[in-house]
Amino acid sequence: MRITQRAVAQTALQGLNRNLAEVGRLNQQLTSGKLVSKPSDSPTGVNRAMQIRQDQAATVQYARNVSDAQGRLETTDSALGTVIEQVRRVQTLTLRAANEGAMSESSRTAIATEMRSIRESLIGVANTTIDGQPVFGGVTTGALAYDPDGTYAGLGGTGTVPVVPQMRRISADEEVRVDVTGPEAFGDPAGGDLFALVASIADDVVGDTDALPGHIASLDGAMDRLLTAISGVGARATRIETAAQVNTDRQLQLKGQLAGVEDIDLPKTIMELNMVQTSYQAALSATAKIIQPTLVDFLA
Repeated sequence: MRITQRAVAQTALQGLNRNLAEVGRLNQQLTSGKLVSKPSDSPTGVNRAMQIRQDQAATVQYARNVSDAQGRLETTDSALGTVIEQVRRVQTLTLRAANEGAMSESSRTAIATEMRSIRESLIGVANTTIDGQPVFGGVTTGALAYDPDGTYAGLGGTGTVPVVPQMRRISADEEVRVDVTGPEAFGDPAGGDLFALVASIADDVVGDTDALPGHIASLDGAMDRLLTAISGVGARATRIETAAQVNTDRQLQLKGQLAGVEDIDLPKTIMELNMVQTSYQAALSATAKIIQPTLVDFLA
């Protein structure tokens, strides 16, 4: 088989082009810092990177849900804490009015006035909102959980309308409730809630002191209900804090996995580039000696 000068030149040129393409590939990797710039570079790597990015998008959404849940539960916890302090004040005033038989009429009137003021304050706290939505209103789209007269304007938690919990997904397999309805915290309006109870106590302080001992027992029940509600909020907040830490750790893990798939090993890539460039220069030199450009050089 006769090997022509043309065949030698074409073979040498193909080899040089392959070396030059490798130099270009390594230069591109150094410039971008990425092993994969297009699917053909590594189909397996691209598929893996897409899966990791999907997981990253999910963890980012879970982080948003966690943040929203934390905000709602913190607001709810603060509101319930304020209500508990005010109910304790109502208990103190009720005990004073029930046990001090010689209390003057003006003193009883002052206690009743303070209790009515506390009731208004309680309704205000019960209408606490976050992002324009009342935290104790259930799934209602209204702006208030309670009307100024103490009527429940929210949705869910009453005897006729069951609770529809507001849930937030905080991981792939975990959801947490982020709300407490007004009836759950303050009692079912149909049976007399906290606001109706405080109003009755304010009336009976000056009108029927014999009814006050029964109100004291009712206040104890209302306090137990509030403490149960705030305990539940605290337990859920703890779960969410744990989920937030797990989510943060997961994001770091995914970032590391993606870097392992896409990012170059800088020292290794620089070494490979130097070797390929040296090989290319050597190939150029050898090709220049092998391929004779003129007939005169070939005959010399």
